[in-house]
Amino acid sequence: MAVIFRDRAPDALNEGSPTAERSRAAASGAQQPAGPAARTRGRAAAGETARREGGATAQPRRTTAARSAERRVALVTGGAAGIGAAIAARLATDCDVIIADRDEEAAQRCAARLNGRRRNVAALAMDAGDADSIAAVCARIAAEWGRCDILVNNAGIAKTYPFTDYPTDHWQAVLDVNLTGPLLLAQTLVPLMRKQRWGRIVNVASISGIRASAGRTAYGTSKAAVMGLTRQMAIELAGEGITANAVAPGPIETPMTSALHSTQTRDGYLRAVPMRRYGRPEEIAAAVAFLASDDASYITGHTLPVDGGYLAAGLLDI
Repeated sequence: MAVIFRDRAPDALNEGSPTAERSRAAASGAQQPAGPAARTRGRAAAGETARREGGATAQPRRTTAARSAERRVALVTGGAAGIGAAIAARLATDCDVIIADRDEEAAQRCAARLNGRRRNVAALAMDAGDADSIAAVCARIAAEWGRCDILVNNAGIAKTYPFTDYPTDHWQAVLDVNLTGPLLLAQTLVPLMRKQRWGRIVNVASISGIRASAGRTAYGTSKAAVMGLTRQMAIELAGEGITANAVAPGPIETPMTSALHSTQTRDGYLRAVPMRRYGRPEEIAAAVAFLASDDASYITGHTLPVDGGYLAAGLLDI
């Protein structure tokens, strides 16, 4: 039997836009939040009106929208729930965030929650395994935001079968989302980072890419390849102010793992993890936020396990 997860935080499997569509907005009469370029044009017009009406010395008041246009822009794929949502929430304290997820309704709900906390978050529909979908989202980001400073490749899927029974079509589907998607996104968005000579790429890998787990032939292989892709990105982009790193989550407490991990599986992890607990999505988000920050300016090409000591452990009892 296959277990299939689409565009969700892959670390939950580590057993181990402006957002509504324009046509929908037009039908409902809802006003779309403008991207930074549109906001800039609006502020210029408002400033000119103020000068005409209030004299040459009148200055338009700086608004939250005006300040956000000067902030960095981050794209988080698979950001509608789980670890992806935690990453979006953490980055939204300092950046404008775009959540891209195959489940557009869930992405909209996540963005609405964060915007309720006075954040500036948008949601876009994107299938991380489809090249045309990726190209369309990247084109929209370039047109409406004009920049992308941080790319977090978090979307992922897993399809589990015994090794000898693993279907090649499922193998390809996992590689399309987990490996080819991050490649295409980075290739398309790096030119926007080059404009600022600053950029951060953070790929969400997995401890399953370092230590093999039963049934994860495609998933583990794809995550090992993501770590290699991260190193390749790092060395070729290092001279342009762009870093590329990865995080490798261990077992993380999410609704997905709560539903999928049997008591036996959970007990096995609690014995194997020296901290004797599952991680929290916010702990992965904290690691991603650090790697995406100015403080990590001399760190590139590395994979940071966030696993409660799982990879370091051998015998835990004397």
